[in-house]
Amino acid sequence: MKSGLARGTTTLLMGPSGTGKSSIALTYVYAALQRGEPCYFMVFDETLRVVKKRAAGMGMPLEAYLASGLLKLDQIDPAELTPGELASRIQFAVEVQAAKIVVVDSLTGYLNAMPEEQYLVLQMHEISTYLNQKGIATLLLLANHGLVGQMNTQVDLTYLSDTVILVRYFEAQGRIRRAVSVIKKRTGTHEDTIREFTLSAAGLSVGKALDEFSGVLTGVPRYHGARDDLMGNRQSDA
Repeated sequence: MKSGLARGTTTLLMGPSGTGKSSIALTYVYAALQRGEPCYFMVFDETLRVVKKRAAGMGMPLEAYLASGLLKLDQIDPAELTPGELASRIQFAVEVQAAKIVVVDSLTGYLNAMPEEQYLVLQMHEISTYLNQKGIATLLLLANHGLVGQMNTQVDLTYLSDTVILVRYFEAQGRIRRAVSVIKKRTGTHEDTIREFTLSAAGLSVGKALDEFSGVLTGVPRYHGARDDLMGNRQSDA
């Protein structure tokens, strides 16, 4: 995204489990923490130990920010949280802790505890409207069903979001790789390219546009570049 995430907007991160949605959200949060901005991170699907270990493994240690209170990690059991309690925790983080970034990771686990999907849509509409009016940068994470091929979700929250970032697995050269693309952005400009990204001890790295592939978003792309580049020495052995 050329202009980054704007204050008072909601960003939806969508993709299969394990594609790096939480790591992308942590990268945004860590950058805000380094600027001295308080952040509130709600965790539904993992333990706090796993979140902290993942962040440290990407060169983003959180302990100092947790100790100072600049970062609040809140582990949530969706089966024990009412819709009103979720809204109250977010409001407390904004009004009392002065959070500038709010992350909900993820809506999938919370959705499973809701009696109907429509409850989640209505509640997230209310919460995102409140956070946008307060000038908060909000990141919502939502997992797709399946890992490759046709993707779908239990609920459509794209229309509530100002920005939609899609992460996908795709197969190429006998490897499982990751691709990221910005599908929608209401404020400012954004790239329409699909780029490969990697996660390592150095953090998140976004590579060049995958302009030699088509069908990346299907999970089974076709390669249109030079055959030597794709096959390497195997071509000469054929």
